[in-house]
Amino acid sequence: MQSSNSKADRKAARFFGIPGILPYVKPYRKKLIFIICLGMISSCIDAATPLFNRYALNHFVGERTLDTLAVFITLYVIVLSLQVADNFLSTSICGQVEVEVNRDLRDASFTHLQNLSFSYFNQNPVGYIHARVMSDTSKIGETVAWHMMDIVWCGSYVVAVLVVMLCIHRPLALAMVGVVLLSALVSALFQRAMVRYERIVREQNAVITGDFNEGITGSLTVKLLGIAAKMDRSFFRDTEKMRRTSVGSARVGAFFTASVALMSQTALALVLWQGGILNREGVMMIGTLSVFLSYALGIMEPIRQLVRTFSRLTAISASIERFTDLMNTEPGIRDSEEVVERYGDSFNPKKENWEELYGDVEFEDVTFIYPDGEEKVLEHFSLKVKRGQNVAIVGETGAGKSTLVNLICRFYEPVEGRVLIDGRDVRERSLLWLHSHIGYVLQTPYLFSGSIRENLKYGRENATDEEIMQALAMVSADGIVKAMEQGLDSEVGEGGMSLSTGEKQLISFARALLSDPAILILDEATSSVDTVTEQKIQKAISVLTKDRTSFVIAHRLSTIVDSDLILAVSEGRIVEQGTHRELMQRKGYYYTLYTRQFEQLAVDSIDKNKNI
Repeated sequence: MQSSNSKADRKAARFFGIPGILPYVKPYRKKLIFIICLGMISSCIDAATPLFNRYALNHFVGERTLDTLAVFITLYVIVLSLQVADNFLSTSICGQVEVEVNRDLRDASFTHLQNLSFSYFNQNPVGYIHARVMSDTSKIGETVAWHMMDIVWCGSYVVAVLVVMLCIHRPLALAMVGVVLLSALVSALFQRAMVRYERIVREQNAVITGDFNEGITGSLTVKLLGIAAKMDRSFFRDTEKMRRTSVGSARVGAFFTASVALMSQTALALVLWQGGILNREGVMMIGTLSVFLSYALGIMEPIRQLVRTFSRLTAISASIERFTDLMNTEPGIRDSEEVVERYGDSFNPKKENWEELYGDVEFEDVTFIYPDGEEKVLEHFSLKVKRGQNVAIVGETGAGKSTLVNLICRFYEPVEGRVLIDGRDVRERSLLWLHSHIGYVLQTPYLFSGSIRENLKYGRENATDEEIMQALAMVSADGIVKAMEQGLDSEVGEGGMSLSTGEKQLISFARALLSDPAILILDEATSSVDTVTEQKIQKAISVLTKDRTSFVIAHRLSTIVDSDLILAVSEGRIVEQGTHRELMQRKGYYYTLYTRQFEQLAVDSIDKNKNI
């Protein structure tokens, strides 16, 4: 994975990584400024509320008069109304900012992922990518909205309370400041320890989740191998480690809560002690003493909340860093500025400038190394495939049969030499232009959630039902649709789970054919189907590959004996090429593969007859 590690990025990471997400926050700066203002207003109202109690006690109780009661009640109602309105607005706007920032972050990351090269998805597991798009963005949105509000309110409230106390009685206020600073220091020390424990708990939870997933998904293997007891002991060790860590975290949290409570009670005792003396001497009235008591009880929680929020920001900075790393990842394969200017990009294509693709493919002195490898897979390799020719690529499992088609599709680019389509370097035209003219049927069929019609229209958006049924008929898949109650409107489920593997393969085959590609690539497309279905596909292939350039990665060698050219691949390199007859006469690598497979088929047939 490629990422920017500039000095600016490192500085951004030190400041919770916030500069890295500023471009996604700027559109909401007015709302954020409004949130800050609302937070400050709310804290000032909360800090001023005890002053009403002070006035009531000193004036109405102390002086035993009700002459300003109407004004007092009016002002108090106005302040309470402002507080309710402020809480409603701040909660509403914070919620809006959170979901809008989440949406923008996810849209931006998903769009960016569509532009990344095939190699990125090979090098990063799905779970890692999913966490970046969903979990990390969710935490960032929450931070931008709610944690900022927490910081503004708590900070403003503490400052406002201290200012009011200093204005009312400076000596007692200074004593309270000392307790507040001590409480903040203790909170910070405990919070650092709690963050360390929480990090260990999260890591251990991930281990337990992995163990649980393996135990469930691999339950059949566990039973067959008789290792249930071993798996149980391993799971117990991991959960016991998490239990010990969680207990340690709980103890630190208990000490933290008790310490803050002690500080709060200390502040309260200090106010009662000194305030009581001042009240007895007539220096401080009972209403003023009640204000200090309210502040002594209320100031500790905002301090604790501030420390907790900054600790969360430290943890969330990792999410921000991972997100910015994703967004800073540059596509390994991308169109040049000149190509984008003429042909457009994947999201804004200029189809009026697209040329027709005919299907001549040429490898011109190509040398290739995979991005995460060191050995040369192809070295000074040259090959010409004329339009309409059928090329088969064969080899053992893991031999590297997909390398050539990956280069044709421009999932990767050669380190030396060129890949030409219709006599022009593939880099001279856009990726979308190229992919729009290639039909690719994968070994493992994949269908999107939705109806059969929707899945087939991914091949050609404006296809009519008649054209869809014609494509299905050409691959003998029309019977699948006719057997379904809702026909083309039948839902296939997530990943096509409501269909068998063979049915999914036939539909994905029809989807590729519907686009009428100039180049057809079949990546072991018949290896996941039964014999009857394979015969249907082979019959269709013989018709559909006529006058269309096709590359067939074959598992069953009997299906490619009539190919115009066969490329035999071993250990990532093309070791032989020629027609079936030529390769069989050489009695080399291809001959060994072919005869071994037929010997195995003969043995399987004999065993089957014995069982019968």
